Amino acid sequence: MTDIIKTISLYLLNEQCYDNYFVKFDFFDVDCFRSLLSKCLGLAIIAGSVLVKVPQILKILQNRSGEGISVASVLVEICAITAHISYSYVKGFPFSAWGDGSFMAVQTAVIAALVFYYGGSPTKAGVFLLGYVGVLYVLMGGLTPLHVLWSMQACNVPVIFIGKMIQAVTNYKNKSTGQLSAATCFMIFFGALARIFTSLQETGDPMMILTYSVSSLANGIIVFQLLYYAKSKDKASKSSKKQDKSPKAEKTKQKPKSKKVD
Repeated sequence: MTDIIKTISLYLLNEQCYDNYFVKFDFFDVDCFRSLLSKCLGLAIIAGSVLVKVPQILKILQNRSGEGISVASVLVEICAITAHISYSYVKGFPFSAWGDGSFMAVQTAVIAALVFYYGGSPTKAGVFLLGYVGVLYVLMGGLTPLHVLWSMQACNVPVIFIGKMIQAVTNYKNKSTGQLSAATCFMIFFGALARIFTSLQETGDPMMILTYSVSSLANGIIVFQLLYYAKSKDKASKSSKKQDKSPKAEKTKQKPKSKKVD
C-alpha cells in the first residue's frame, strides 16, 4: 500500500519534495508547494478540457446550425493548438503541461467539421477530418524537425490573436455572439490564465508563457463581448416589454367600436 501511495505521489512530486512531505514532514517548503500546485492545476485543466468544447458542439447539434461561428477563426485556432501540442510532445514536456491541448484539438476539429457540414458541405467536413489526422501524423510522428516545430510555436502568438480577432470582428458586425457557447468561452479563458502559471513552473519555456499570455488576452476579449451583448439583449428585451405594457400600446391594440347607423 505504501509503494502505491509513493508511486502516485511521485507523479505529483519529485524525490526531494516527497522526502520533505512524507519523511521530514516539512509542509512549508515554498518550492515544493508551487510544484505540487502546478501539477494539480495542470491535471485539473486537462480534466476540464475533456468537456470544455462539448457545450459548443451540443449547441451546434441542437440548432443544426453553425451560424455566427467564423470558420476562419476555428481553422486558425486549430492550427495554433496543433502547433502547440506537436512542439510540446516532441520537446518532451510533461503531459500535465500541455495535455489539455490534445483534447482541445479533437473537439475543435469536430466543431470545424460540423460548421462545414451544416454549412452545406458534408464532403468538406469529411476531407477536413481525414486531412487533419494526416497532419498530426506528420508533425508528431518524428517526420518534422524540432526547429520547424519551434517556428510553428513562435507563429502561434500572432496566429492565436488574429484568429480570436476574426471571431471578435464577426461578433461586432452581427452585434451578437451567435451560437458561441458562454460556458466554453469562459472555460478556455480561465484555463489559459492558469496555464501561464503552470508553464512558468513546469517548462520555463518563454515561448509557451508568451503564447498563453496572448491567448488569455484574446479570449478575454471574446468573454467581454459575450457579457456585453448578453447585457444589451436583456436591455432590449426589457424595453420592448415596457412598450407593450404602456397605455398607448394598449390603446392601439383595442379595436374601435363601430357606430350604429339609424
